[in-house]
Amino acid sequence: MSKKLTDIEIYIISEELSNVIWGIVMEWNYFEKGTLGKQLVRAADSISANIAEAFGRYHYKDRQKFGYYARGSFEETKSWLRKGYKRRLFDDQQIEIIYTYVRQIGPKLNGLINTFKYPVPHK
Repeated sequence: MSKKLTDIEIYIISEELSNVIWGIVMEWNYFEKGTLGKQLVRAADSISANIAEAFGRYHYKDRQKFGYYARGSFEETKSWLRKGYKRRLFDDQQIEIIYTYVRQIGPKLNGLINTFKYPVPHK
């Protein structure tokens, strides 16, 4: 893991997703923001935050644990997105933009977690 955090593609994509979601939620009314919006924003923010936490850990099991937390936050985000879509809080264009990120995150996040399964060799 010699790269900087901000060079990691999955981190960049997940951070962009959380910013897109933030922009959309900020346009919602008070009730929508206070119920579904806050939960969605927190879950989406947690994806990149947990990737950052994993990146900052030394021991491979700690990195792996935070990778799994990121994946849990990703699944939670998708759950809130489904609820929001069914409740008509997103228009079709917004949901298409969001899902361009979502489709990328799953495989890339699993790939990152797989890199955490073994100790980093020392030079």
